[in-house]
Amino acid sequence: MASSTRLQGIFTPNLVPYDSHGNINEPELRKYVDWLIARGVHGLYPNGSTGEFTRFTVEERKRIVAIIADQVKGRVPILAGAAEANVKETIAACEYYHGLGIRAVAIVAPFYYKLSPASVYTYFKEIGRNTPIDVTLYNIPMFASPIDVPTVQRLSEECEKIVAIKDSSGDIPHMIRMIQAVRPNRPDFAFLTGWDAALMPMLLIGCDGGTNASSGVVPELTRKLYDLTMSGRLDLARQVQYDLVTLFDTMIYSAEFPEGFRAAVQLRGFNMGVGRQPLSPEQKTDIATLSTTLQCMLSTHGFTNEPVGGCSTSKPEIESNQVTNIVQHVLAELKRRGLA
Repeated sequence: MASSTRLQGIFTPNLVPYDSHGNINEPELRKYVDWLIARGVHGLYPNGSTGEFTRFTVEERKRIVAIIADQVKGRVPILAGAAEANVKETIAACEYYHGLGIRAVAIVAPFYYKLSPASVYTYFKEIGRNTPIDVTLYNIPMFASPIDVPTVQRLSEECEKIVAIKDSSGDIPHMIRMIQAVRPNRPDFAFLTGWDAALMPMLLIGCDGGTNASSGVVPELTRKLYDLTMSGRLDLARQVQYDLVTLFDTMIYSAEFPEGFRAAVQLRGFNMGVGRQPLSPEQKTDIATLSTTLQCMLSTHGFTNEPVGGCSTSKPEIESNQVTNIVQHVLAELKRRGLA
């Protein structure tokens, strides 16, 4: 039987700190988990894209979830990424996480091979028939085979253990179509957005929450945005969403994903270590420059002090150029991903 409690709220796709040898820094990860919970996240989401799940071994992915489950001790629900390279290994991961008491797993559609909707349906149908734990479909078409609306509808009606979808396309009309197709027959089915820049509008059109990378950096802001939106205080929510978009765009477009988010979490007081993706000297310089920019942005909300030397106070021309650059980056990225 699927759980009667619908997934809702902000589930943080937490990053993993590395030690000086490039291994999982367990004490720092535990500290980070406590910090996130203390700042109001509704749940945690290890082994997602932000958590760099493809850069860890199967055993490391299991260990990450085990550490987090032990540290959380039931304080918030955990939605664990369980995507492996094939159905057999994915079901094995589902069984392992079920044994840890995890609330649900998130499973991305088959990646590397671009499959037809029929193959995507069959893949998830096999998992839905054999999983002991509730499953969240994970639609991220820029990295994996897309999950279309008819497939989501069919799986929701045929597989009781498939209880939600996390959609990272940022496509609002697509989300509306899914909700319209699924909710009449599965009112318990949850819809989560993975695109921070559209969190407020997604909530307004019927989403239950999000798995938002920004919540790993500014959990206070994402929780505030969720609370304001859900309570109908939309003028205040809109301003928080604007601030979040600026921060999100800076983190996602100014460095290789998720290095911008790692740099920002470092600024919140955590030793994130050196990531497993090697960086060129130029990229390291870019990250250092990005860190200064992020520190200035975070300091405006009181999350950090200003960097040494302070932040620029110049107004119209610099701000206009920054906005123009961000818009150009966003449009270019959307076109690259086939979303514009």
